[in-house]
Amino acid sequence: IPMSLIKVSGTKLVDESGNEVILRGAGLGGWMNMENFISGYPGCEHQIRQALSDAIGKEKSEFFFDKFLEYFFQDEDAKFFSSLGLNCIRLPFNYRHFEDDMNPRVLKEDGFRHLDRVIELCAAHNIYTILDLHTAPGGQNTDWHADHGGHIANFWVHKDFQDRTVWLWEKLAEHYKDNKWIAGYNPLNEPTDPTHTRLISFYHRIHSAIRAIDPDHTIFFDANTFASDFSHFGDAHKNWDNTAYSIHDYSIFGFPSSPEQYVSSETQLHRLRRSYEKKREWMDERGLCVWNGEWGPVYARKQYEGEATEKINEERYQVLKDQLDIYNKDRLSWSIWLYKDIGFQGMVYIDLDTPYMTLFKDFLAKKHRLAVDAWGADDTAVKSVYQPLLDHVLEEIPAKYRDLYPAPVWRLSDRVTRLSRNILVSEFLVKEWAEHFIGKDEAEIDKIAASFKYESCLKREGLNKILTDSAKAVA
Repeated sequence: IPMSLIKVSGTKLVDESGNEVILRGAGLGGWMNMENFISGYPGCEHQIRQALSDAIGKEKSEFFFDKFLEYFFQDEDAKFFSSLGLNCIRLPFNYRHFEDDMNPRVLKEDGFRHLDRVIELCAAHNIYTILDLHTAPGGQNTDWHADHGGHIANFWVHKDFQDRTVWLWEKLAEHYKDNKWIAGYNPLNEPTDPTHTRLISFYHRIHSAIRAIDPDHTIFFDANTFASDFSHFGDAHKNWDNTAYSIHDYSIFGFPSSPEQYVSSETQLHRLRRSYEKKREWMDERGLCVWNGEWGPVYARKQYEGEATEKINEERYQVLKDQLDIYNKDRLSWSIWLYKDIGFQGMVYIDLDTPYMTLFKDFLAKKHRLAVDAWGADDTAVKSVYQPLLDHVLEEIPAKYRDLYPAPVWRLSDRVTRLSRNILVSEFLVKEWAEHFIGKDEAEIDKIAASFKYESCLKREGLNKILTDSAKAVA
């Protein structure tokens, strides 16, 4: 496959000869932006990094995280990914790899070491990459994966956070402008701007800043409200060249909170289609290019769901297939969430017998029972604890005041449990996670990190077969 710069042409992505390119792949979530449900820790990345440093010292702590980054994606991963007929990996990263809050606008060259390595590995196996700033200074959204530790997206209310993000993208554009294996830049993951207007102003700014340095790479702009809502964009796109627009198309049917069993009924298929079509309506009315940057169900795990596991997962695979049928008709480019994790959503996942999973077995079971991760949480064991709090809010707060942004994507119950479970309770677990490493020498810490290597992983065959079949059908 000859390498070629990817460009936007009308509704399509094309190579330099003008041939249509359909990007199909996954996000490397949990790697340069670690997430609790992916990597098995509580709370936010900056919290566990600090806690581990406090528990075992800065040197050993940095050794663990560096080895984790090295082992999480290697040549074997790229080779396997490519063998499935997939051709694109979205690379989510945290701004903290490139600058420190207490030392802003001073570039940490080390951030490029890991990013370059994976971009090169992917290129060697004919895989395009998309650079995704998943975590911006101050937090561009209200959720844990923006790694700010709260529920306020302060990115939108402090100009300096925006200035630093523009500065970082200038550095990234300078570094990568000549690399044709990069399919494009995704400047801000899942923004949540309550006014909807500041996001558009920021996109104007970031587009100009990138274009001043790199006139060639495609820019992928996420919709507002967790990449679901373009309704306030109007004619903004007229100022942007070579730009595609990104939706994240998760379906409620693929999660434990699904309102009903999924059986591919006409009503359910209509709901899948309608939800997807609504997200891309703005682009379709204007003849613009759409990219689905994240989507996909989560899966049951034997150690928690027991006998029901197979049955649940068959149902989730059906959701996946039905979504792919819709996408294939539109020849849509997509990246599924996600490539690798500890067993909840990944195409490959870490074996339970590895040192990491053995060390944290009881802790992970407790974390699951307490439902402290927001993503796909099963709150059965703790519902009785949080229901009175929810009832209290319902009783005391008149209905017209309850829908705080980012409603409707966050329902009232989501907001209550995000703040009480996923922020408050998880903070108490951070130290407990870190203290599992106490007393371990460097060789043991290396083994724990090596649990994340490809050779220590199992494959989610059902998922991978569906992705391969679909890739072949479109190719």
